[in-house]
Amino acid sequence: MTLQPHLVFLVLLAAVLHASWNAFVKASGDRLLNFTAIRGTGTIIGMVAAFFVPLPAAEAWPYLIAGVAIHNAYYVVLLQAYRFGDLSHVYPLARGIAPLTVAVLAALFAGETPSLNGIIGIAMVSFGIISLMFAAGPLGGNKAGAKGGTRKPVLLAVATGLFIASYTVVDGLGIRLGATALGYIVWLNIGEGIPFMAWAAVTRRKEMRAFLKVNWPRTTGGGVMMVTAYALVLYALSEGAMASVSALRETSVLFAALIGVVFLGEPFGRPRIVSAALIVAGAVLLQVAG
Repeated sequence: MTLQPHLVFLVLLAAVLHASWNAFVKASGDRLLNFTAIRGTGTIIGMVAAFFVPLPAAEAWPYLIAGVAIHNAYYVVLLQAYRFGDLSHVYPLARGIAPLTVAVLAALFAGETPSLNGIIGIAMVSFGIISLMFAAGPLGGNKAGAKGGTRKPVLLAVATGLFIASYTVVDGLGIRLGATALGYIVWLNIGEGIPFMAWAAVTRRKEMRAFLKVNWPRTTGGGVMMVTAYALVLYALSEGAMASVSALRETSVLFAALIGVVFLGEPFGRPRIVSAALIVAGAVLLQVAG
């Protein structure tokens, strides 16, 4: 389960970028338009880069197509989760259940079975991340008027986490079959943004145009960070154990909390300190588990 030092660095850098673009765009008034603009930036980057990288191998295309479908389903469910639940509750729960699920799926489909210490390390990271949800306050903080109380945002967050785990394993398998990792990364980015861009062009063209006139610097920056973050994760998946990569990647939740403390004036507090200690201890254990 141990990752090479350069992979650890790249995945942690991806976690910081992931937390940064989430914090960067958190204040948007129209989350759907905002996300479409960010995801569209990734597609445009992919279209330009496609001229300079080889196509993925034929064996990788079924995984690539499945990955695009799962990513888009994930985005829809995530946006619904944020519609009915608070970011501080949905985000840690969704990201926290992913590493343990990836460990199970990777063992079943890739033959990557972690050691006992590796399992403990993954569990510590997952539980530490999920505990940040409780550090944010009671679960009753879902959106006013949402039907189902706390049940709907929790179920949507869990579904989001399962989609995260699913695309991690599918992409991990697919990128290992590609002629180059770059080809898989580029075409995945092209495919991911097309449905949202098509939706915006058909249903909200005027609103999108007005939105981009004001927000394009922020959404472009967020899109570049999004593309770079997952490209680093995909490269790590091509060389390292999926469960380890997933666990380290989801430390983005901890980085998001730190960004909130440093730049947004949010309190850290004892519960977050305990959660952070659990996440760090689990990540360290993963590296020494072997």
